[in-house]
Amino acid sequence: MVSYTTAPGDVERGLGEKMVVVVEKKPPVGRLWKTSVALLVAALCLGGILLLAWYWSGKPGLMNQPEQTEKLMSPDHHSTLRQISSKAKAAIHLEGNCEDCESPQGRLEWKSSQGQGFARGGLRLEENQIVIPQNGLYFVYSQSSFQVTCEDGKGHTPLSHRVWRLADSVGRRASLLNAARSACQTAPAAAAPQEDGRPKGQGWYNAIYLGAVFQLNRGDRLWTETNQLSELETEDGKTFFGVFAL
Repeated sequence: MVSYTTAPGDVERGLGEKMVVVVEKKPPVGRLWKTSVALLVAALCLGGILLLAWYWSGKPGLMNQPEQTEKLMSPDHHSTLRQISSKAKAAIHLEGNCEDCESPQGRLEWKSSQGQGFARGGLRLEENQIVIPQNGLYFVYSQSSFQVTCEDGKGHTPLSHRVWRLADSVGRRASLLNAARSACQTAPAAAAPQEDGRPKGQGWYNAIYLGAVFQLNRGDRLWTETNQLSELETEDGKTFFGVFAL
C-alpha cells in the first residue's frame, strides 16, 4: 500500500518550495497469517467431505450390511440366497435327492446339476461333500424339509439336521451347524385322504434351516447329516445345501 505525505519546506529553498516524500505502508504480518490458516482449514474440510462421500458411494454393501444379514438368516428367503450366491466369485448350490430313503440304507444325495443347482469359482462337490478351494470367509447354509404323518399313538418324532466340517489342519470332524425339532406335538385332527402314496393321517410340515458365516481353510470339507430320511421332502428345491465366498 502506497501513500503520499507532504514534508515541511526547506528553509534554504524558501517557503514557496515543498518536498514530497513517498512512504510505503506494509499490512500487518499477523493478518496474512490468519487469512492463510483460515483458507487451509476450509480446503481440508472440503476435501474430507468429498473423500467421505466418495468412500460411501463406492461401498454400498457396508451401509446395507444389517439388512443383508437379516435376509441371509431368514429361512423364507431362498430366492434371495440364490441371487446373492449367483453374484459371488465362488459359490455352490446343491439340491437334495433321496430316491431310496425309505430303506435303512438310504442316503441323502446332493446334486449340483439338479434343479437350480450349480458350482463355480473352485467350490466343488466331491463324494457328497463340498470342498473349500482357498482360505477365506464363507456363508454356509442348508435346509431340510419334512412331511411327517402324525397318527394316533405315534407320539413325538424327533427331527435333526446338521452340517459337519472336516479340517485338514485339525484332522477330525467338528459340528459346524445343527438344529433339532419335534414333530407330531399335538393331537392329530380328523384324518384326510392323501394322494402322494403316504399313509392316511394328519400331515405335519416343517423345515430346519441353518446358516452362518465361517472362516474356512483350503481343503476343508463340509457335509450334512439328517435323520428321518423317510419323512424328508426333496421336491421343488425344498431341501438344499450351499456355500458362497464373501
